[in-house]
Amino acid sequence: MSPAQGLRQLVHGRQDTADQPAPPAGTSSATPASAPRDRPQDVNRPLDHRALVKLGLPKQNRRHPGQWLCAAVVLFVAGLLIHSLAINPKIGWGTVGQFLFAHAILGGLVVTIELTFAGQAIAIVLGFVLAAMRQSQNPVLTWLSWAYINVFRGVPLIVQILIWYNLALAFPHLAIGIPFTSIHLQGSTNRIITPFMAGALGLGLAEAAYMAEIVRAGIVAVPQGQVDAALSVGLTRRQAMRRVILPQTLRVVIPPTGNQFIGMLKASALVSVIGGSDLLTRAQQIYSVNFEVVALLIVASIWYLVLTTIATIGQYYLERWLDRDRLGGDRSVGAAMSFRQRLTRNLSLRRQGGPGDLL
Repeated sequence: MSPAQGLRQLVHGRQDTADQPAPPAGTSSATPASAPRDRPQDVNRPLDHRALVKLGLPKQNRRHPGQWLCAAVVLFVAGLLIHSLAINPKIGWGTVGQFLFAHAILGGLVVTIELTFAGQAIAIVLGFVLAAMRQSQNPVLTWLSWAYINVFRGVPLIVQILIWYNLALAFPHLAIGIPFTSIHLQGSTNRIITPFMAGALGLGLAEAAYMAEIVRAGIVAVPQGQVDAALSVGLTRRQAMRRVILPQTLRVVIPPTGNQFIGMLKASALVSVIGGSDLLTRAQQIYSVNFEVVALLIVASIWYLVLTTIATIGQYYLERWLDRDRLGGDRSVGAAMSFRQRLTRNLSLRRQGGPGDLL
């Protein structure tokens, strides 16, 4: 058997017909009906490196001296940076440990989380509404959605937060009610638009413009044939949107929504310009008293890193749950492997040099 034939046998799990012995004389060469047909095995499975060596194929060395040199340079620079930060007395690592779990810092951490969830909730609800308006056949709704998206994406987020915070300068009182009746509610704008409310509105309304485009991309990703099929069975466009299109958009919408959530978590620090009592605001209030600016900024950075790491892990498991139907609807495939098992498998495939599918 030649190495090429052996390689084909290893990949496809069968021998070539030329290597199969001829049937004895007097016997039929037809394959019995009960005999199983040769079926190629999964071509995405990793090749056994030892089997390749037995076939006489040369071992390919994927590690080059340049890779080791680059890794050594990066580790050396990283070590110098860590060492310079560790021995620098002006940073104040004792102050970092002192205020890392301080009551004021933890209170600001809670406000940051509340701002993030409130803003994201506003963005998701309004984003779906704007995306549906953008796909509507009503030109007025389409134009309004287009105008909203362009305005709120064009104005910087910090400017929008400042506008909401200073809304009382233009509208001292806010009122809502039913026209031509005595039923209405009103109140002072300064009492209604608090720093927290201004931050949540600024973050949520600005993020809604981006969420509208994300949802619209998910709607467009649904094949037009499914929309036509839904309309052909008697569903209205609104029913087709609610029962056919939107459920399928979740798989496309949720992964970028996780990224937007992490971005909003970091963008919540902009609320510090209006004294929103968030994490950065509390750190600024503390270092304005003890003048340990770098130490308190490191404290805030540590907590932002913790929050973004937790959100990233949650996004990973959510995407894996949504990926459960990728391979023919087998829900056990996507959830069978943990993060550690998947990482170990990918590293083993890189060491073996196999062409397996990196899940």
